[in-house]
Amino acid sequence: MKNQTRHTPRRRYSLGLAAAAVALASGCATVESPSPRDPLESFNRGVFAFNDAIDGALFKPIAYAYRDLTPAPARSCIRNVFGNLEDVWSAFNSLLQARGHDFFNTLGRVMFNSTMGLGGCIDVATMNGAHKINNDLGTTLGVWGIGTGPYLVAPIWGPTTLRDGAATLGGLAANVSPITPIKAIDDVPVRNSIIGLYALDTRESLLDADELVNRTALDRYSFIRDAYLQRRDALVNQRTSDGAALPDYSDDELPDYTDPQPDTQ
Repeated sequence: MKNQTRHTPRRRYSLGLAAAAVALASGCATVESPSPRDPLESFNRGVFAFNDAIDGALFKPIAYAYRDLTPAPARSCIRNVFGNLEDVWSAFNSLLQARGHDFFNTLGRVMFNSTMGLGGCIDVATMNGAHKINNDLGTTLGVWGIGTGPYLVAPIWGPTTLRDGAATLGGLAANVSPITPIKAIDDVPVRNSIIGLYALDTRESLLDADELVNRTALDRYSFIRDAYLQRRDALVNQRTSDGAALPDYSDDELPDYTDPQPDTQ
């Protein structure tokens, strides 16, 4: 019985790999009328099925175990610390996009959370009205006028586009990404452990969205593809003239980070 119990996770993973191989092979059937933004839909569906099988056999169970075994305050602290690192990257991209308001707003978030928020563990900036501004190199390229290119599903990584995928790979190759400060750690085991925790935290944060898709979507692939493309379009459009109909916050005053004065009356 001990041997069977010991090998159960390995067998589950082996079954997951076998299911992934079958899914990849069966998912390559030609789609007769693919979406104009998804000309590689036949290939993408195969990779999507492969990712789903691997995720269900390995990543999702680990993410649920992490959620069950780690207290919520600890998970919140970990997510906020990584979010603080992502804000540095967002500020850099806002600067590349010549969006000075977003740059200083995000830089203020980083400074405030790094000091008053105990290294980013507590998101005190959001509590004081400085909400997170999501930004990345793919969005920057879009603001510069580079089109999204075809939709792609990368193995393990998941949804992306030619533009976003190239931006991600280029940033990692140039060592300019949200995890750049982590990669600067000389201790390899510590560095790799933190990167692994970052990936685990990211997957755990998507569990609720994954459950929502499972409950509501008739076709998971199409639902995730359309949601991804719409979100990426919105991020670019609200930073360009194409988003002129959207609210313009460029003249808003920056949040006040000073402590409120006590009422003397």
